[in-house]
Amino acid sequence: MDPFEIDPDITAASTLHADAYRDPARFEASRDRIFARSWQLLGDAARVRTPGSASPHTLLDGMLSEPLLLTRDADDALHCLSNVCTHRGTLVCEGDTHAQQLRCRYHGRRFALDGSFLSMPGFEGARSFPAPSDSLPKIPLERWGRWLFASLRPAVPFAEWIGDAQRRLAFLPLDSFAPEPALARDYLVQAHWALYVENYLEGFHVPFVHPALSAALDPSGYRTELFRLSSLQVGIAASPGDAFTLPAGHPDHGQAVAAYYWWLWPNLMLNFYPWGLSANVVTPLAPDRCRVSYLAWVLDRSRLGTGAGGALDRVEREDEEVVESVQRGLRSRLYSRGRYSPKWETGVHHFHRLLGTALR
Repeated sequence: MDPFEIDPDITAASTLHADAYRDPARFEASRDRIFARSWQLLGDAARVRTPGSASPHTLLDGMLSEPLLLTRDADDALHCLSNVCTHRGTLVCEGDTHAQQLRCRYHGRRFALDGSFLSMPGFEGARSFPAPSDSLPKIPLERWGRWLFASLRPAVPFAEWIGDAQRRLAFLPLDSFAPEPALARDYLVQAHWALYVENYLEGFHVPFVHPALSAALDPSGYRTELFRLSSLQVGIAASPGDAFTLPAGHPDHGQAVAAYYWWLWPNLMLNFYPWGLSANVVTPLAPDRCRVSYLAWVLDRSRLGTGAGGALDRVEREDEEVVESVQRGLRSRLYSRGRYSPKWETGVHHFHRLLGTALR
């Protein structure tokens, strides 16, 4: 029995088998088959604002743990590089800095801010040196609004991955969003990363788990839209005053949209509210443990604390508690798999089919 076999017809399909969450080999396979091939949020482009800036970043620390380096060179071009010296593997940059070039502190190998090899003492007798492999490898880097994204080995072009969200949210002045460090925090969740994603992908549980959020939303208008590598949940405000002002010609014009909940394969949630953006990055740590990082950017500070995005910490703790309960339940010898609600769980069904494609 294949735990990832999912019928494409949701009305006949059963959910993932419990073995899909319990198998350590499947979890290990996801490192390279899913996460090394996915686009990941690196954060705000302002971290390398001026020419000469360099800022280290560990990609999905605890899952991929790949040392990367963001730089902005003298020509004002952004780069994402391996942060591992091509001589003996030392970390090249261990903290934010501003310099004209990069120098490894171990043996003095130097690199330009675009990663190109510059010089190395003691190699005068080395043949065929330097070679292209002596430069720092470059990682695909893209920008949307003020956010940077990278992928070690992207399975799809960035434009294909982000395009549906980009078009739907084109009315927002994304470059005007301001980072809000006070709202940033990490949560350690004792559950498989996919369980956390599944919980996010359906509004079915909202009336049962999130009473305050439920009161802010009109359940009659809640809907899920599916795209190839993403899905969107549109939350309609119970009070029109807690909604976006949408321009004429927008697909949702005339609707009191309280929130756009965008999920992008495999582990990124972008939650747009009238006050700004709350982004959730889910990092797998073990088959029964993940870390959820909350990041926030504010557009309209006067609307913070209102509407569907008004109590993020409370909603997270409620989600954490119920997802951890599911993790404990999956240990049962008496449970194997369930069924999908055709009305409410289309996003979960879509996610499970993507998982099956990647891991089967």
